[in-house]
Amino acid sequence: MRLINLSVDGIFQAAQRGLYDWLAEQNADIICLQDLQALEPELDADVFHPKGYHSYFFDSGEKHTNGVAIYTRELPKALIYGLGFSSGVDMQGRYLQIDFDKVSIGSLLAPAAFKAGESQEVKRQFFEDLQGLLYKVTHKRRQFIISGNWQMAHTEKDVRLPNEAYDKPGFLDWEQQWLDQLFFQIGYVDAFRVAMTDDEQYSWWQGGEPGKGQALRSDFQAASYDLGRVVKGAGVYTAKSFSSHLPVMVEYDIEL
Repeated sequence: MRLINLSVDGIFQAAQRGLYDWLAEQNADIICLQDLQALEPELDADVFHPKGYHSYFFDSGEKHTNGVAIYTRELPKALIYGLGFSSGVDMQGRYLQIDFDKVSIGSLLAPAAFKAGESQEVKRQFFEDLQGLLYKVTHKRRQFIISGNWQMAHTEKDVRLPNEAYDKPGFLDWEQQWLDQLFFQIGYVDAFRVAMTDDEQYSWWQGGEPGKGQALRSDFQAASYDLGRVVKGAGVYTAKSFSSHLPVMVEYDIEL
């Protein structure tokens, strides 16, 4: 199974830059997109429903704000919209999940808290709630892959200019500690890092220009521990930019 995830900074501009032409060449089994910045009724054009895929969207209810999508070749058994947090902060981001017999795959857009007016407290509450949920689902008899824009990087290896990133949103102490718990306590693996240990593997570039300024690997696929054993390859596509983020691709030796 080949899974691609990309945060698009608005699906219309990404399409204009050739995203769907590129996706048609990738032979992906599942494609998870984030930050669509569009309502589902606006996405009725054929280009947003690639041939050979079932298309699912979860918008924000407001124009020009977040939203996620999943394209899948195989028809899922069930769909889950949102995370259902009692705090309600999951609506500050977006999450859409498709379920198959033994595997669930989610498209996640976390709250950013990079800009003025975006609350770090909302982001912290979101991840506290998500942590509790992930602890619960690890006891279920199914595997999970949560792919998307997590809005934070894990280690210095995932930051181009780490000295400039410390104490700034996206690389705060609590964000690094949260990812430590995800990968070392809760029971998930960073699927990309299972296959790719090279330095300078970044998925987001400040200003949207690869090779210039700060960069983070803030887009990744968190997979149930056992799925780490079936990761066969991974990469970041750098030949062309469709947004300030780059597509992340992971190959799993599993069938849906």
